[in-house]
Amino acid sequence: MNLVILSPEAELFAGEVKSVKVPGSDGSFQILNNHAAIVSSLDKGSVHIVKENGEKFEFQVAGGFVEMLNNEVSLLVSGVEGF
Repeated sequence: MNLVILSPEAELFAGEVKSVKVPGSDGSFQILNNHAAIVSSLDKGSVHIVKENGEKFEFQVAGGFVEMLNNEVSLLVSGVEGF
């Protein structure tokens, strides 16, 4: 699936990933390939990403939104640290 991470300042990442774990407002959840369509607000917390090649990375966000539709994930984040 394709992931795009945007902050108010810049596009931080665009590429193929295996999974994305985000700090949803009602608790953390993971998005995998063919996940149902969803839009959710994000709380302060960690975002965990596994790229297609198996490489993992993590960063902190102060909040934002995530949308998943047709294997396209858009992560709109603010207060990014550790990216």
